Amino acid sequence: MNAPIPLLRRSPLDFAFALLVIAAGFIAFSRYREFMDYYEQGILAASVGGIIWFGWFWRPMRVFLPVCTVIALGAIALYQGELARGQTVFGLKFMLSSQSAVMWMCVLFFLATALYWLGLLRRSATALSIASGLTWAAAAAALVSKLVRWYESYLIGADVGHIPVSNLYEVFVLFCLITALMYLYYEAKFQARAMGAFVLLVISAAVCFILWYSLDRQAHEIQPLIPALQSWWMKIHVPANFVGYGAFGLAAMLGMAWLLAVPGEALPASRKLPLYGLAGLLATAGIAFQIQGSTWFPALGAGTGFVALFILAAAGMVLLALNRGVLASFLPRPETLDEVSYKAIAVGFLFFTIATILGALWAAEAWGGYWSWDPKETWALIVWLNYAAWLHVRLVKGWRGTVLAWWSVVGLLVTTFAFIGVNMFLSGLHSYGAL
Repeated sequence: MNAPIPLLRRSPLDFAFALLVIAAGFIAFSRYREFMDYYEQGILAASVGGIIWFGWFWRPMRVFLPVCTVIALGAIALYQGELARGQTVFGLKFMLSSQSAVMWMCVLFFLATALYWLGLLRRSATALSIASGLTWAAAAAALVSKLVRWYESYLIGADVGHIPVSNLYEVFVLFCLITALMYLYYEAKFQARAMGAFVLLVISAAVCFILWYSLDRQAHEIQPLIPALQSWWMKIHVPANFVGYGAFGLAAMLGMAWLLAVPGEALPASRKLPLYGLAGLLATAGIAFQIQGSTWFPALGAGTGFVALFILAAAGMVLLALNRGVLASFLPRPETLDEVSYKAIAVGFLFFTIATILGALWAAEAWGGYWSWDPKETWALIVWLNYAAWLHVRLVKGWRGTVLAWWSVVGLLVTTFAFIGVNMFLSGLHSYGAL
């Protein structure tokens, strides 16, 4: 007997979702065709197909995406073509303008993080369920903010309008959205909500950066694209990159969870005490560097906070090594953490590879060469080689456990430097991303 054709197994909701996406794509094409070149029309067509596949692959998207779109369209309707209404209309000022939605996203992610930890430590299924719901709400706020900000940029001017993935503020919101959705998928697939206590930590760290960057640097203000970014390549290169970043961040946090779920070699108190002292010294140094670093090393500028982050990360890894297995009775099975981490890195590596290829093609068009060994390109290659090696030793050599867990944790530091640190400390063709 022949296997059933997958298309015939689709539910009426699947087909309704597909028709809705096709209709939305057709309306967008009809209204904005004259403003799109052939490449952008191709991106629109591919997006329609990709969204349909995504909704069929992960069924919650059949509701999540339309609901977010309807909310965003409601916000757009409230603007009535005037950006100034964002500061006078209650629904926009306090809820649905892009910046208001981002602030709601931040609050919801913080609340979700707290409840995930409460649920983990108290073994409360109710708290974990509420935390999961808050994470869905935060992801919805993030997506609504992206859609509304896209529209707001065009209200400023047709020459200013652009997809909101052009600066650190915008891509950090994208990172939060992608990482949260990836986590929610694996949470449901493996029925392991306790993982959220760790994954939401990296999202909350990104939220802290968003709050600092928007409140201290006013980075939430929409600016025209610089010439280097005025390309349709940005619309596909940057999102692909951040699927990779989100996946690597998720895997790193699950690596930490694995280390705290599996006991390591017991150390005598005589060896533990000096290591705790080292962790304390590193933590003190990191805090001091954060507070006084700009005075000690004025040439570093905003980079002092980045250096402080790495010092604190070193302190955290010492503490992690000293507390192996402390959460063994609270976390999901180590095999689950290992499997989710592997799947996340595999997906992230695929998209990071695609993003690197797209970046090379963009570079050829913009600068006349596919590869120039610019610092950003060099560190992107380092990140790619790091995770290629991780996958190789797991799939070919059969490695599992402690080494790969630590590798994924350290890999996040490598990725963070490639993402932010290069732009802060090394000059090159990608220096437009500096703080």
